[in-house]
Amino acid sequence: MVATSWDNQVRCWEILAGSSQPKASISHDQPVLCSTWKDDGTTVFSGGCDKLVKMWPLMSGGQPTQVAAHDEPIKEIAWIEQLKCLVTGSWDKTLRYWDTRQAQPVHTQQLPERCYALTVRYPLMVVGTADRNLIVFNLQNPQAEFKRIVSPLKYQTRCLAAFPDQQGFLVITLFFNGIAVEF
Repeated sequence: MVATSWDNQVRCWEILAGSSQPKASISHDQPVLCSTWKDDGTTVFSGGCDKLVKMWPLMSGGQPTQVAAHDEPIKEIAWIEQLKCLVTGSWDKTLRYWDTRQAQPVHTQQLPERCYALTVRYPLMVVGTADRNLIVFNLQNPQAEFKRIVSPLKYQTRCLAAFPDQQGFLVITLFFNGIAVEF
């Protein structure tokens, strides 16, 4: 299991029947907002307020390297196995698709507002933006929006989850002390 934190850390634990053991950690220069695993389970990608994505070859014990960057903090990240690429969503109002062997993105998609949430279940990708828009992409043609709808929820979308059958998605807003729990 991997978790990111506001203390600039990415931590990895081994989970065994009823117990967990800390295994490794890396640091960013600022809070880390997101992480994802590569499909083969050997590599972790993390991004955050330092505007960088680090690739951490966890299984080989290698050092993390920078593989992507944005102009503002990176809020969301996902590995797309079928495209063999990384997608990052940022507060700079862009999605960027990365071949991690190249320094520049293979495609940059403008968004109407900051990216706050993202979910991928190939070929479906849904992005939640700061203006409560939900933008659906068909990843078989990622350069074009498939559909855009305004969230049916009253508050800002904080989390999205695509259904396993790729037929839809769940929109979630959670506040704890300020109440407002929507699904």
